[in-house]
Amino acid sequence: MDIATRLDLFLDIVYQGSFAKAAELRHMDRAVVTKQFKILEETLGVRLLNRTTRSLSLTDAGREILEQAKVIRNELSKTQRLAETFHTEPRGLLRITSYVSFGNPYLQKAINLFMKKYPETYIELSLDDRLTDIIGEKFDIAFRLNSPKDSTNIAKKLAPTKLVILASPNFIQEHGNPQTLKELVSLPAITYSNGPFTFDKLEMAVSGHSKMEKYSINGRFKANSVESLICATQAGLGYSIVDLSVLKSNLKDLGLVPILQNYRFPSDFGALYAVYPHRNQTPLVKKFIETVQDVIGTPPVWEAYVENYSSMYV
Repeated sequence: MDIATRLDLFLDIVYQGSFAKAAELRHMDRAVVTKQFKILEETLGVRLLNRTTRSLSLTDAGREILEQAKVIRNELSKTQRLAETFHTEPRGLLRITSYVSFGNPYLQKAINLFMKKYPETYIELSLDDRLTDIIGEKFDIAFRLNSPKDSTNIAKKLAPTKLVILASPNFIQEHGNPQTLKELVSLPAITYSNGPFTFDKLEMAVSGHSKMEKYSINGRFKANSVESLICATQAGLGYSIVDLSVLKSNLKDLGLVPILQNYRFPSDFGALYAVYPHRNQTPLVKKFIETVQDVIGTPPVWEAYVENYSSMYV
């Protein structure tokens, strides 16, 4: 390994949080990773990490050199992508990350079609609801429900975010069918919560009115799994607010009904984006995003899962 390769390895160790995980990511023996990192520290003449049996932490020198390692990785990545733009057909490795509920079935279907069409491609998929560092963790594409705040990444809008408030017939029979937002938020809710983010406030306006009302949600059950939220809603534990893109079948098949249709959501709530680190797309990235767009359709297929959705929440 040369020093640039070892600096790149240093990044993986930091991002993965351990030598073992970095070795697993690179399909290398842990002893080799440890040895190459030790050579890097000896070459630079400084300690980069404080190591204990349970944790790693950056030294002052390590923090400074980590930033330079990011720059080097970014420049090498640009060079690789520049070379790939001269390929006429997609080929090579594509590393993708996405929020879990979009990964199945939509993203997986796109992957199946893409790899069959382009046999010289390889894909690594990571499904994770946390906000990944695309450049730092060496992903080529991320699929997210919000546009990136980091302006260094490029975002392509694939579909608008559309929300629906769901409940089971049993829940409505027990609690009634709320007609106002105030009535709704007084009922038990099932909310999405992941790390520092919890969807615990609801902002809506009566259809035909501009004034928004905002209330806290009475979260009886919280989960970081959309499947768990849907299951709990079906069981009548509460109502839930979900993005249509998490639906895998018609509401009738799920045994759920939309409620509070006489209200509307904010028009700028969000959208589904494909996010990538460089403006000059390689054929690999460009063709895969096109495949995903074909799979979800325009308008997206999930809007048909809610009968007459176009007349709801407007």
